[in-house]
Amino acid sequence: MRMTWFAGTGATMILLAGGLHARQAQPVPAPTPSTASASSSQRGNPILPATQALFDGLVASDKMPGIVGAFGVGDFPTQFVSAGRIADAPTAPAAGPDSLWRIYSMTKPITGMAAMLLVEDGKLNLDDPVSKYFPAFATMRVLTSPDTSLNSVPAKNPILIRHLLTHTAGLSYNISAKGPLLKEYERLGILPGQVNAQVEVQARRARPTTLAEFANRVASVPLIAEPGTKWSYSIGLDVMGAVIEKASGMPFDRFVQTRLLDPLGMRSTYWSVPASAAGRLSTNYVFVGDTRSPLDPGATSVYLSPPSFPYGGAGLVSSARDYDRFLHMLANGGTLDGRQVMKRETAALGMSNLLPAGVTFGGIGGGTGGAMSARMGFGAGGSVYLEDTPNGGPSKGTYGWGGAAGTIAWVDPARKMRGTVMVQYFPAEKWGLRQSVPAALARDMARMMPR
Repeated sequence: MRMTWFAGTGATMILLAGGLHARQAQPVPAPTPSTASASSSQRGNPILPATQALFDGLVASDKMPGIVGAFGVGDFPTQFVSAGRIADAPTAPAAGPDSLWRIYSMTKPITGMAAMLLVEDGKLNLDDPVSKYFPAFATMRVLTSPDTSLNSVPAKNPILIRHLLTHTAGLSYNISAKGPLLKEYERLGILPGQVNAQVEVQARRARPTTLAEFANRVASVPLIAEPGTKWSYSIGLDVMGAVIEKASGMPFDRFVQTRLLDPLGMRSTYWSVPASAAGRLSTNYVFVGDTRSPLDPGATSVYLSPPSFPYGGAGLVSSARDYDRFLHMLANGGTLDGRQVMKRETAALGMSNLLPAGVTFGGIGGGTGGAMSARMGFGAGGSVYLEDTPNGGPSKGTYGWGGAAGTIAWVDPARKMRGTVMVQYFPAEKWGLRQSVPAALARDMARMMPR
């Protein structure tokens, strides 16, 4: 699904340490709908009043039903800021740290770090050819005119694991492909994502039912660019899920669960939301102009049923609390609550610029989340700042990505700062949260600085 990425200030997170007692954030039991709707954050966050006011104003002006943010620095307690509800109905539960949101492409960093665990295990190498795991990728072809024809020539370079992680494999996406290529993706069911129950009926008729078959079908379609030569947003992380499954000898979703979600205490992150958590699932909306309509109501959501297979690029539902724990682990160099989930060097490698030599990040322009604020590269499933930004913005090494329904996540390892924003509507950049949230955090910081 189409991405957004947070380009806002990182230095503003320093304010979170003010007035707080240091302690490790602990995992919590999976909440019930009643505890989620009774979140104390609904009383407002006095540590971040400007951010709270921004969120309250967005809801009061009916720009969205609800919004939740999770912001942290080091091991100080995570600060949650919430406003509104998880749906328009006045009886809908209040939005809070444990509300559930479709995070779409914020799934990609999780898949990317799952791949890095296999690199750590010695079961993957960034420069392994994908054909080592799926031989069908050994004879790829490249389109000569990607937007208008399926005419192709043999590829000169193999697709590597690094290419899948960084969108440089030459693969496309059903959200961006055009003409005959898009029709071919649709014919073969190369549609790794869910929108709502109605769209899902059609997609399932063509979509394969296993990750292995998905990967083999992808290998049968010509590429839009020579592997390793161009950044092009793609289904690479979905193919990566199939490789993880093959290399680990374990179903992809089980590998993610046992190596990341369970060790991190992420008890509200799902490929399919169980009945016990259904009451916490938000409604996803779509804007036509400024008119908002429900696209995937929480009560009848497609995410209440198992997907055709686990989508490594856009398949997860999560909470602000859970995603904050993932980011907290990365900020801490692979460790959370005293437990090492991955080695420090593994986390650092995954958050570094993994682009092939000579390739530059294609950018986060209008279609993928807004203007870039500095020179950036790409790591394992997320963008990476290659230099410090001016005026206290994100520092070099800041890593993150966002989701098609407006969710945002980033981690600044140099400062051990992190942030998550959860909303639920298309298009993702309708209300410019990537600009307004950091500005509000900056005001909060200024309020706390000595005069």
